Amino acid sequence: MTESLLLILFMVIIGAAIGGVTNSLAIKMLFRPYKAYYIGKWKVPFTPGLIPKRRSELAEQLGKMVVEHLLTPESLQNKLLNADFKKDLSRWLEEETEPIFQSEKSVEEWMKTFHLPISSERINSVMDDWIETKALEWKNHYSSYSIGEALPEKWQEKVETKIPVLVDWIANKAEQYFDSPEGKAKVKTMIDDFLKGRGTLGNMIGMFLGNTSVADKVQPEIIKFIKHEGTQEILYNLLTKEWEKLKNKKLEEVLEKLPEREIILSLQNAVKNTVKVEEQLSKPLNQWVAPYKKQFLENVLPSWVDLGINLLSSKVANLMEKLHLQQIVQEQVNSFSTERLEQLVLGISRREFKMITYLGALLGGIIGLIQGGIVQLLS
Repeated sequence: MTESLLLILFMVIIGAAIGGVTNSLAIKMLFRPYKAYYIGKWKVPFTPGLIPKRRSELAEQLGKMVVEHLLTPESLQNKLLNADFKKDLSRWLEEETEPIFQSEKSVEEWMKTFHLPISSERINSVMDDWIETKALEWKNHYSSYSIGEALPEKWQEKVETKIPVLVDWIANKAEQYFDSPEGKAKVKTMIDDFLKGRGTLGNMIGMFLGNTSVADKVQPEIIKFIKHEGTQEILYNLLTKEWEKLKNKKLEEVLEKLPEREIILSLQNAVKNTVKVEEQLSKPLNQWVAPYKKQFLENVLPSWVDLGINLLSSKVANLMEKLHLQQIVQEQVNSFSTERLEQLVLGISRREFKMITYLGALLGGIIGLIQGGIVQLLS
């Protein structure tokens, strides 16, 4: 009885050892040997191992699996449109843009950082060219127009409403002048010159007025004349007629008398002095962008994120096709050494391979037990 039990135990151990070793060897033969061995011209069977032998097929199948089942356009679109992904992306962009809002670097330094060919000289040159082009375009376009046709209606109305104001201003200035000592002196000089030039008639007028200066008599009358409504009406009609004549004048007549080059240079200098490009570019970037930080983070950035995600999700299929992901995976797997490929597979399935080895030992032991029992029955 003891011998029978020892025989059965021996057969169980042998069966378990054979089953475990066989499965372990089969697993190792998936990868090893890494290369083919030859005896003369005859290749040793089962060399190289299964995976090294069929590496290209494995790489191709992995590429297909990744593209067709793992990284599909639908899965990427779902990920892109996921609300949590949008929040994470927005948070990340906020963190990445924060240094920009705090940057002490000048705008010009940022331009150089991004290798943008923008400088104050270039901007000023572009502005000068633009102003000159626009000025010449304006001249060519409106030269055949009359001033009335070229000026906007609102401007004409404004000029017409200012004529009475101009009349009052001229009248007041004239009154102030003739009422001043300078005006009085001027009137006296003019009258004296007039009387001197009239000989006897001048002397008779002087004798008739006596010791009172003619200028003292004339000056109040001049002021009364200026204040008179009729005088202001004459002045108003005169200015109105002159304005009508000016409106009917061709712009070409006016422009021909103006120094074109000097006007363009004046415009260019006026714009440059107003904009002060060099001064603006030398300012720290945070002075430009900091006032808009809240608006950017609350309105602009979310709209950019939505726009970018929607655009990317709509183009993800074309993008994946252009990237040739299957080819990338295939080339990457083919570039792995057999040792690394073995490490990758074992790193994922080491526990399962051990379980297969143990299962082989268990099945071998059971087969040994059955064989031992059969031997005992037959003996």
